[in-house]
Amino acid sequence: MTPDGTLPDGWLDPGPFLRGVAWRDGTRAVRADPADLARLPWDTRERAALPIGVRLEFTAPGGASEVRIRYRARVPDTADALRDIAHCFSLWHGERCLHESFTEPAEESVVALELPPGNGPFTVHPPESQAPVILGLRGVGGTVVPAPGRPRWVVHGDSITEGWWSTRPAHSWPATTGRMLGLDTVNLGYAGGARGELPTAQQLARLPAELLTLAFGTNCWSRTPYSTSLMYETVRAFVALVRQGHPDTPLLLLSPVLCPEAESTANTLGATLAQLRTAMESATRDLMAEGDRRLTLLPGRELLTASHLADGLHPDDSGHALIAAAVGDALRTAGFTDLVVGPAA
Repeated sequence: MTPDGTLPDGWLDPGPFLRGVAWRDGTRAVRADPADLARLPWDTRERAALPIGVRLEFTAPGGASEVRIRYRARVPDTADALRDIAHCFSLWHGERCLHESFTEPAEESVVALELPPGNGPFTVHPPESQAPVILGLRGVGGTVVPAPGRPRWVVHGDSITEGWWSTRPAHSWPATTGRMLGLDTVNLGYAGGARGELPTAQQLARLPAELLTLAFGTNCWSRTPYSTSLMYETVRAFVALVRQGHPDTPLLLLSPVLCPEAESTANTLGATLAQLRTAMESATRDLMAEGDRRLTLLPGRELLTASHLADGLHPDDSGHALIAAAVGDALRTAGFTDLVVGPAA
């Protein structure tokens, strides 16, 4: 690599342009600590291999008319359940999607995105389902340079946080809130996971962050059934472990959103989702009352109605937008955005 970040073949090193990166495993951006995978459940390890929320952010001060991105992605076989998900690179400026380019997973390929006049900043959201790796990028007709860094917001949750049933990665609620508030969103949502695993809390404690959000709980009703007492103590233990690495970092806890099937149906340990949610909220309020001044709670039950659920569980784009707005409002009301990005957020 040359001193200006150019690779031997003329492409720019993508590293300085990448955002939303939690950890690296060689050239891959991954979402769990590769040195601490053995303590995590297999489904969390599997989801953590997907670069959910990872994106490129750059400006075009040299008047580039196009950005080209070289990538490789796993080529799915006919049995891959994710093979039909659109392999789309989308270009954003602020709150607007400017352009989408649909490609195919390939061992190596290049996608081109036309840039409008102006410096940006611009964001490119790559596809996620086939674990693409960005190999390089370059401007056409001018230069592109990494956008200025933003405060890191680490969000941990389940499939709803990961963005399931949003039509594009950029439409998930963490991506939308981060864009709205000017944050570098690091998405640690694990579909099927996020069941209060304490090793995850310890990994969060070691991960740099200026702002934190926890949004787990739904899978504690079904996949790994919790009682209300177990949920209460797990929340307290999870937050305590996170606080070992982030004693003063602003932290928002979002309790589970509506799941009609689970609200009044007891799991195998006798707890409904409504009861688990209450236990989670009680634990958070108790921690706040005990002196955690950088902790706040957003109750999730009233954020959505059944009409916002695409499949009875996961929000559609309108549901993700409602969660994003509520989270943004909660962070502002708690004063967390003033602490992290300043009063203008």
